[in-house]
Amino acid sequence: MKRREFIALLGAAAVTWPLRVHAQQSGQIRRIGLIMGATEENDPESQARITAFRESLAALRWTQGRNIRIDYRFAGGDVDRIRNLVAELVRSGPDLIVANSSPVIVALKQATNTIPVVFASVNDPLGQGFVSSLARPGGNITGFTFVDLPILGKWLEMLKQIAPGVRKAILLFNPETAPFYPDFLRAWEVPSWLAAELVAAPVRDEAEIETVVSRLASEPGGGLIAPADVFNSTHRALIISLAERYRLPTVYYLRQFAAEGGLMSYGPDIADIFRRSASYVDRILKGANPADLPVQQPTKFELVINLKTANALGLDVPLQLQQLADEVIE
Repeated sequence: MKRREFIALLGAAAVTWPLRVHAQQSGQIRRIGLIMGATEENDPESQARITAFRESLAALRWTQGRNIRIDYRFAGGDVDRIRNLVAELVRSGPDLIVANSSPVIVALKQATNTIPVVFASVNDPLGQGFVSSLARPGGNITGFTFVDLPILGKWLEMLKQIAPGVRKAILLFNPETAPFYPDFLRAWEVPSWLAAELVAAPVRDEAEIETVVSRLASEPGGGLIAPADVFNSTHRALIISLAERYRLPTVYYLRQFAAEGGLMSYGPDIADIFRRSASYVDRILKGANPADLPVQQPTKFELVINLKTANALGLDVPLQLQQLADEVIE
């Protein structure tokens, strides 16, 4: 695929972070807490992220057991569990915490204003109040974003490319774990040439997912978008199975959905985000202040199409779209 390139805002010169860090010393083991909002330890998506992070740290001469110790936590998309794990991790007093997903950052912001936090894949950090500005975050939290407003248009456009008959698409999300989507939808206007509407579909449990999807399927021209949300990741098996049962064309935000039978995924390469986050970990452990490290956007996006699922849905995937894909699953 011809990948979209975003110009990342480069970091300002590192300054001393006076609250928790000091110069790296020979033989000293620094402690890093890493907490995942959605995935479990044995999940392939989780493993890809951890591997990318550790490989990038190793390239920066941080090695598990030699000069760093990484303590992992996996919340499985449970908000109450996220709060408990965050409290436990903060009490243990690590030198730095790497965190994934908005609910984790919400809990961390409430739990500590001293431990440096690097978020890897968080949506709308400014709108959610995690940072004072993208250029100068201003507190103990900084990191790398995932999706932003314009991607709504890409998801709907790709849905229309693969299923031109779609007239109404719903955006499936949990308002407790992804509260920013209503603001996104209010701020974004569907281009008239797409000839489709995009409607918010807030859900909070599996029963509501089934109700919303079955209602959509009862009308002609329905399509589904499962955007970035730890809730969707946790319930991806159900969402994929319902899309198959009701024969609904669906666009997902993460490659793993397409790998597990979903029609198509488009979004930032999350392993690359974890890989890049190691650079901020390195800088902070060496004395940089997270308040001065600008929030950065994704630089690599990936499109994955499951041709087997498309055939089962009776969809003819345009050759041009296949040629743009990073991966076509047959």
